[in-house]
Amino acid sequence: MPASPPASLPSSVPPALRLANLALLVLFPVAWFAPMLRAGLLPFFDLDSISVVTGLQSLWQEDVFLALAVTFFALFAPYAKTIGLALVHAGLASPRLLPALHLLGRLAMADIFLIALYIVVARGTGVGRLETAWGLYLFTGCILASLAISRLTERHAGGG
Repeated sequence: MPASPPASLPSSVPPALRLANLALLVLFPVAWFAPMLRAGLLPFFDLDSISVVTGLQSLWQEDVFLALAVTFFALFAPYAKTIGLALVHAGLASPRLLPALHLLGRLAMADIFLIALYIVVARGTGVGRLETAWGLYLFTGCILASLAISRLTERHAGGG
């Protein structure tokens, strides 16, 4: 007979942890629409702002497979993880779901790596200008906060 998860997890999760996770339900969509990068071909012209959503819109027209991957990593994985953690915190889902949610968070972190790689490559070519914007830091902060919330929840569940 498999061991049952601790029945007291919802009450053992600090309210601040629950609120932080619920705040991510609002902050992730803000981060998706916030300017992450400003790019321009020539240094004398204004820079165009690029967000996760505008980047996805362009990708869907150019490369559907890459658009699907980025949609999964940037939108689906972090939001599904946040909803899953909220359900665990509320006692509506089993704490046994936590390892899968942690994996979703790591997949979302892969998106940050790809964005950083694109920035390094674009700056290295010397063509045009590329600047990071506040949305990149917000999105990165949301991903890191989600990872921390997940880890702290696992600790309260007795998972280490």
